[in-house]
Amino acid sequence: MAVTPAVLLRAALSRMRHTTGLPVLFAGALSTNGTVRLTELSGTRTDALRGLAIRAGHGLGGRVLVTARPDSVDDYTADARISHEYDKPVSAEGLRAIAAAPVVVGETVSCLLYGGIREPLSLGARVLDGMGTIAIRLSVELAVRAEVERRVAELETAAITRAARRPPGPGREPEWEQLREAHAELRSIAREITDPALRDRLQSVCDRLTSPDGGPVPHNPLSPRELDVLSLVAVGCGNAEVARRLGLSPETVKSYLRSAMRKLGTHTRMETVVSARRAGLLP
Repeated sequence: MAVTPAVLLRAALSRMRHTTGLPVLFAGALSTNGTVRLTELSGTRTDALRGLAIRAGHGLGGRVLVTARPDSVDDYTADARISHEYDKPVSAEGLRAIAAAPVVVGETVSCLLYGGIREPLSLGARVLDGMGTIAIRLSVELAVRAEVERRVAELETAAITRAARRPPGPGREPEWEQLREAHAELRSIAREITDPALRDRLQSVCDRLTSPDGGPVPHNPLSPRELDVLSLVAVGCGNAEVARRLGLSPETVKSYLRSAMRKLGTHTRMETVVSARRAGLLP
């Protein structure tokens, strides 16, 4: 199953339940019209909150959208600090005390996380701190996902135009080197992705970039990790830099290089890179 924003939101609500103990949880993501639409509900008794569009400056969530800071109210419908456009659905669900936390990606609030109870009580700093920590974790997950999607789209475009399969002619060497850098970076990212569907998509792009003239992927005697190491060596990374990017020790990097040399019948780093490129294993 692909890790979509909805899946990440549901996982965040699950963590919130464990961390805060709040019985009612709900969340939504920023829409193209600038509102946050509530789509994920947990522990609710009605559908009164489902699909509700939260606008900046309106209600508790709208206040959090503007301030980009967690906030709470002890008794929603009686609180004088917020506007009350959403009193009807909140009352229909029977909620009194509510906390909201923003999920900030870049400089924009991209999602809102809510938790509440059906009594007029102070939720306290522990709840707000816990929700804030979960919101930060979700912001990192969403940022990583967005960057991976951007890189995939970029490299898919390169694969479609077959830039990687044309020999570098006059004036095209910078483009060629940029493509090799992107290929190496993509392989590094792919090793960290836990979503199998997205990881397979990343691997498919790598294969298309190295497949000659769109033909079948050549036989690859190298292990995925050996190819990861070699792709970074190919763009000029030393062993220490390769180790840093891949989360390995320098000695492990050396071991992978020796293994790749043995399999390709080469004796030096660059000879191994050249051999891998000739075999269609690297762009």
